[in-house]
Amino acid sequence: MQTFGSITPSSGYILALDLGTTGNRAFVFNANGEIIGQAYKELTQYYPQPGWLEHDPEEIWRDTCWVMQTAIKNAQIKPSAIAALGLTVQRETCLIWDKTTGKPLHPAIVWQDRRTAPLCHQLQEQGYGQEIYDRTGLVIDAYFSATKLRWLLDNIADINLNHVLAGTIDSWVLWNLTGGKVHATDHSNASRTMLMNLKTCDWDQTLLELLQIPADILPQIQPSLGKFGCTDATLLGAEIPIAAILGDQQASLFGHGCDRPGLMKCTYGTGSFLVAHTGSNIVRSQRQLISTVAWTQINQNNRLDVGYALEGSMFTSGACVQWLRDGIKLIKTAAETEAMANQVTDNGGVYFVPAFSGLGAPHWDMSARGAFFGITASVQPQHLVRAVLEAIAYQVLEVVQAINASCHIPMGRLTVDGGACENNFLMQFQADVLGIPVERPIMRDTTVQGAAFAAGLAVGFWDDYAALVSQRQIDRIFEPSQGKHQAAANFATWQQAVKRTLAWG
Repeated sequence: MQTFGSITPSSGYILALDLGTTGNRAFVFNANGEIIGQAYKELTQYYPQPGWLEHDPEEIWRDTCWVMQTAIKNAQIKPSAIAALGLTVQRETCLIWDKTTGKPLHPAIVWQDRRTAPLCHQLQEQGYGQEIYDRTGLVIDAYFSATKLRWLLDNIADINLNHVLAGTIDSWVLWNLTGGKVHATDHSNASRTMLMNLKTCDWDQTLLELLQIPADILPQIQPSLGKFGCTDATLLGAEIPIAAILGDQQASLFGHGCDRPGLMKCTYGTGSFLVAHTGSNIVRSQRQLISTVAWTQINQNNRLDVGYALEGSMFTSGACVQWLRDGIKLIKTAAETEAMANQVTDNGGVYFVPAFSGLGAPHWDMSARGAFFGITASVQPQHLVRAVLEAIAYQVLEVVQAINASCHIPMGRLTVDGGACENNFLMQFQADVLGIPVERPIMRDTTVQGAAFAAGLAVGFWDDYAALVSQRQIDRIFEPSQGKHQAAANFATWQQAVKRTLAWG
């Protein structure tokens, strides 16, 4: 039986939480890195106005408790046998709560929400774009947490700043997990707020003053791998060390073993997120990619080790497949899209721009809106479906081109995860447009796997990261095919379609 270091399967287990945009999950891993129990609960989405999206923080916390308890029950283990807990969350989503009552003062504003676009435009017009990029590695956009927090402070009636705490979802859940004892976040999540200085790895006082956000309501920033406290014993019947917190895309990067320059991954979820590790140096992009923290930890010399990354965030990918199903009801299940796309030999001249929440990297246009182009009377539903899948792959190509232009080491392979990577048509088309292999592991939940690996390594449950990663089994490698030439030719037409949607408003 495979073991890692001195750890054997009888030594305990790792509990990992993946609190995402559309649902919350818990997984129990044994010492072989195998899942022995899991649970999932879908999360309600609230759309109070066009372009707005909210979550109920209390629902997130209730579901977190339920999935933890259910996963442990399904694993048929005792909570006391769990060596550590790892936490990974949807990033940028933020909220404010009363530290006395523990009650949220407003629904959480989700990362996709665009209500603060006017404030972002104002900051851009005032000339803060370059300074904010220099300090945070981010572009000014409603995607990030800072303007959301400012909106909450402006719109919560009778707010008493002496009695409130603010943070992203990891901070909210950590505070509840510890019975209100710990208000903290990690560098990977803090680097997404547009309030953390990328060089000092601490809250940036200049930006706090610019946005008038009090530092004392924000969480303490800690290393991604390290002890954040213990779960309150009343939750699960045991105090479990919380040993790792990571943003979901950074956790995926960690789970794939992308720990050095030249390695990248793409998660195809609600949006697509392509992240390339850039080592211990901050790499700046001239193509509007964001510079961010991959993860941090304390080294043997008791100093902070920081791993950086370049990221391209594409806001709408799986969400447009969901729209085909729930919005215009063109399909009944997402799985149908693969067969439908293969029923036609091409896209029939149809191109789709997936800009339901504006366009992210490399355009960063909050006003862009989704559109189909090239529709004629001969177009069938299959052409529309194929155009949507092709657009997902074209977005990724744009970002990979930008990363290659920014890094000294070209990207030679793409590793993938997320729900949409199940689609063989999409993955083959992705390999064709990129011209490089696309590697899909058997374990699709790489995000939660990364959180588990990080927590286990942090407490010495495992002691060899490379050995853990080497155990990953590959389901399939998609090599570029003969279709790569036509796919590349169509990319230029798709780019023209994108240009016509920019600054739509």
